[in-house]
Amino acid sequence: MPLPDSEITRALCVAAHPDDLDYGASGTVAGWTDAGVKVTYLLCTRGDQGGFDDTPREQMPALREREQREAAAQVGVDDVRFLDGFRDGWLEPSHELQREIVRVIRQVRPERVLLPSPDRNWDRIGASHPDHLAAGEAAIRAVYPAARNPFAFPELLADEGLEPWNVDEVWVMAFSGAPGAQFVDVTDHVERKIAALLSHESQHANPQAMADLVRSWLTDNARVAGFPEGAAAEAFRVVAI
Repeated sequence: MPLPDSEITRALCVAAHPDDLDYGASGTVAGWTDAGVKVTYLLCTRGDQGGFDDTPREQMPALREREQREAAAQVGVDDVRFLDGFRDGWLEPSHELQREIVRVIRQVRPERVLLPSPDRNWDRIGASHPDHLAAGEAAIRAVYPAARNPFAFPELLADEGLEPWNVDEVWVMAFSGAPGAQFVDVTDHVERKIAALLSHESQHANPQAMADLVRSWLTDNARVAGFPEGAAAEAFRVVAI
């Protein structure tokens, strides 16, 4: 079982691209921020391969960064960070990526880290973008053992004074339908989630179709969870570290 939100002061949410967290977790994040949890978003890339129109590619990183900041504000998140030097579509769970995530973990000192699943979903391959897998694998390696180990990336301690940090629990996104799923009732936060997703204007050729699809996912999750008719839910795997 996850720790109660009342025992969490800080949470770090890691994703590969702008909008990943809004699809996977923004309803839950809205509940966390309402409960007083300080949430930080960490995006490994700026999503420059995204979009559906003829927006010049050189404009896309700045556009998507602005959209992500607007989306985060919809659910009460004002600390949004982007890593430099990692390309959309080219992400790997390298030691360089792990070090950058460890740096942010030690800066933020979160009790809870939310991350993409590092496991491929063979039933719904679209949920397993290679960048998502890479971000998830790098993030879980950063949580354990690197962030807590003073001898991992010692330059972070020696040069930047970043002390080791133990994360208490990890929440894995995109876990609907799997045994052991932890469902979160987000009925009261659906409209904020949709507003966050609509902030990513460059990514939606048909915003209404996107909103309808997301609502259907949330309804399906709630039905699997056994929640009352009309409820909406997001699903995770929660792991104590």
